Amino acid sequence: MADHPILTVYEKPTCTTCRRLHDLLEAEGVPFERVNYMVEPLPPATLRELLRKAGLSPRDVLREREAREAGVTPDDGRSDDDILELLVERPELLQRPIVEKGDRAVLARPVERVRELLRG
Repeated sequence: MADHPILTVYEKPTCTTCRRLHDLLEAEGVPFERVNYMVEPLPPATLRELLRKAGLSPRDVLREREAREAGVTPDDGRSDDDILELLVERPELLQRPIVEKGDRAVLARPVERVRELLRG
């Protein structure tokens, strides 16, 4: 599988799911680039584009428990732009890992979802 174009994995390195994804990709010989968005925060335009490629809204990738702890609830009236801004300011609220390949992306939860990108 080493002939696949490189994947970009947007991650938090201490995340168990992110580590499982790395193990899966390495076992299958898939080259990938890692972006630690906790150290290199995603610009709003980049996050917006990743979500567009994945067919997700900002609210879809909001970590529920952490969001509640931050005072964000599903019915609080925040717009997608407000949620996106919150995710940029507080990247720990972002579901992970997000994997990008060309014009497609997936939220790799469970990690096997990355195979959707590898097939096409």
